[in-house]
Amino acid sequence: MDLLLKNVRPMGAAPADILIRDGVIADIGPALSAPGVAAEDGAGALVIPGLVDAHTHLDKTTWGMPWYAGRKGGVLQSLIDNERTSRIPLGLDVHRQSMRHAVGLIANGTSHIRSHVDVDTDHGLTLLEGKIATRQALAGLIDIQIVAFPQSGLMVRPGTYELLDAALSAGADIVGGLDPSSMDRDPKGSLDAVFALAEKHGKPVDIHLHEPGELGAFTMEMILDRTAALGMQGKVGVSHAFHLAMVPEARISALMERIAALDVAIFSTGHPSAHVPSLARMRAAGIRVGIGCDGIRDTWGPWGEPDMMHRARIVGMKNGFRRDDELELLLDTASGAGAAAIGLPGRSVTVGAVADLTLLAGETLAHAVVLDEPRPLVIKGGRIAARGGVAVVQAP
Repeated sequence: MDLLLKNVRPMGAAPADILIRDGVIADIGPALSAPGVAAEDGAGALVIPGLVDAHTHLDKTTWGMPWYAGRKGGVLQSLIDNERTSRIPLGLDVHRQSMRHAVGLIANGTSHIRSHVDVDTDHGLTLLEGKIATRQALAGLIDIQIVAFPQSGLMVRPGTYELLDAALSAGADIVGGLDPSSMDRDPKGSLDAVFALAEKHGKPVDIHLHEPGELGAFTMEMILDRTAALGMQGKVGVSHAFHLAMVPEARISALMERIAALDVAIFSTGHPSAHVPSLARMRAAGIRVGIGCDGIRDTWGPWGEPDMMHRARIVGMKNGFRRDDELELLLDTASGAGAAAIGLPGRSVTVGAVADLTLLAGETLAHAVVLDEPRPLVIKGGRIAARGGVAVVQAP
């Protein structure tokens, strides 16, 4: 966990060396010396905090499998049903596939993942078990938070509550939820169940909220009400939150102000075919924001890469970012600010910070965002996790 990183540019600043001891940044300065410590020449690369995939689904990808031609269009329910019934016929082994996805993220500079895993009455806890096996196999190279996620619904599928309860006892870190109004058709019952599980297990909450317009705003208000009533400030996240780009401006401002005041995080994927909340506006309001790859090349769609720089470019284009300061904000949201969004503050390139670091090619931070080049070096807790776009561990 000791390493001397030579000739790098911390956050795009002047060239310097970084000394890492016991997995923590011990010193930053010119021409550092550390006898007996392994040294790596960064060749003038930029250094940022490790990238963070704050919203993905490691259990879903068909990466490395034969081409899947059975994707369905249509409404959300059709996509969910097709995936649930296709997993077993496809031979989609969660441990194997989540390893492929996660190793790709390591190779491309990610140090932390928040991944949802489906918990439903068709599969029980088998998908969670595969994901836990991946987390254990990659310990020390990447950290994986697991959200127990009722993808097929909670209130509408009896037995799912009990499975979520068991999943949280078995190793899931976060209570998931999905569209309490449009999916479960019982927003009070659905949110009562999710927050009851959070209280019972002492876990945070992360709710997928695809609901549009005023319906989404109504559900968001119910989530915020429970966050305040239960004293769960800083422990609740909402994924997607499309409604924050669909209701009138005054409504958006009021909701964002309350979201920030209750320290509720928002996780966005820059969904190309949906309304997405403004990243700049959320950050200006003081909201903790993370971005993520979502599902990549799965039964839902053929798109995506296990690469947070690729996703950052999608988010940037969706938000209409062009200026350097906007691209720097985007990169921060994919790294240090993204870590804070998933409950890991203090990830930075400063003395005393955990040495989760990603080296990037580029003249400046803004330039690095748009370049599609391999990451020169990825460091996790002072340990080299990837070099030149290749992880130190192979995917199955």
